[in-house]
Amino acid sequence: MNICVVGIGYVGLVTGTCFSEFGLRVTCVDRGESKIRMLNHGKVPIYEPGLAELVEKNVNAGRLSFSTDIKEGVRNALVILIAVGTPADRGGGADLRYVEEVARSIGQTMNGYKVVVTKSTVPVGTGQMIKAIIKENQTVPCAFDVASNPEFLREGSAIEDFMRPNRIVIGAESDQAIAILKDLYNPLYLIETPLVITDIATAEMIKYASNAFLATKISFINEMAAICERVGADVHKVAKGMGLDRRIGPKFLHPGPGFGGSCFPKDTRAISQIAKQHGYEFKIVDAVIKVNEARPEMMIEKIVAALGGDLKGAIIGLLGLTFKPNTDDMRESPTIPIISGLQERGAKIQAFDPSGMEQAEKHLRDVHYKKDLYAVAEGAGALVLAAEWNQFRNIDWERVKKLMKRLIVVDLRNMYDPQRMRALGFHYSSVGRP
Repeated sequence: MNICVVGIGYVGLVTGTCFSEFGLRVTCVDRGESKIRMLNHGKVPIYEPGLAELVEKNVNAGRLSFSTDIKEGVRNALVILIAVGTPADRGGGADLRYVEEVARSIGQTMNGYKVVVTKSTVPVGTGQMIKAIIKENQTVPCAFDVASNPEFLREGSAIEDFMRPNRIVIGAESDQAIAILKDLYNPLYLIETPLVITDIATAEMIKYASNAFLATKISFINEMAAICERVGADVHKVAKGMGLDRRIGPKFLHPGPGFGGSCFPKDTRAISQIAKQHGYEFKIVDAVIKVNEARPEMMIEKIVAALGGDLKGAIIGLLGLTFKPNTDDMRESPTIPIISGLQERGAKIQAFDPSGMEQAEKHLRDVHYKKDLYAVAEGAGALVLAAEWNQFRNIDWERVKKLMKRLIVVDLRNMYDPQRMRALGFHYSSVGRP
């Protein structure tokens, strides 16, 4: 089976590559010529563990190719996956201009029956919109189906998530489209991956509902952390006690500086906007957004307090810039407002991130990027742990002590034990722990 993936961002590239690993012939299309040129020269434009090797393997096997020609991709494919960006518009809703543009191109190019599938996160009703646009732009009447197959990929573990998913959601109106999409995922039969077969609108809503709920868990535990600090409780023990209840579960109950990335901030705002457009106020999600937006300022106050209240001229070392480890993604990273806020208070920032420094330069100014974590510690009046990369979990603290100007550590990810850090001679503070 030939498939075409339109849009080679994070979702499109991972999806296309993994489908080629399933043995399908995949053409990935993007109008970004430099991106296509890079991929055709064996270079992957995003950091995702294992992705570069998988791309190389399937390109060499002849199953995966990259092109700027959407017409050729559409003509040769039975299934067309739309994976273009849906950034937030001014009102917080999803901007669908790229989806509309792809739908027009598909209609103008279609030469036979196709299944057109949205992988992008889109509001309810987008499937019907795509169907109408394709019909309006067909030069020759052709039968086709539109379907929704939302992705649930976590940055940093996307390949594992694709190859061993919790579930596959398929929203479609015809038995033929459902059968074809089931066939796409046939290799997952052996691991008994659950299939959720539903209508298009429900499939579109499942993605928003999932992300909004996970974001709610994060904001909830961050609120609990703020209360724990005030009453002298340990938020980690609270989270463990909660998470052992199977009705709640342990995932996404880790306090920190707030959620970021390409999904949770955008999708919570989008579902809130969808609700408003239909005359409903989604109060829980609105509170989740408000809590998350307040987290960076709370982290700044924590750092200011650790330094005694005056940041003028202080050198602060920051470890971790991306919104989470194992990615180079800086979108909506809480470190952006944290660093900007510290700079506004007079601090000088030196930072290191294993993969995110090139992207960070697009979002931050006047940051001194260092070659490793020990260079960040050198001369610093405080060291801030902002993203939980594994290499930050085994720091040689005796070496760090010799490098720092003042032995102050602010751990925004709770990677270290407070008693151990204080025994080493550090003034150590964390999130939600006494």
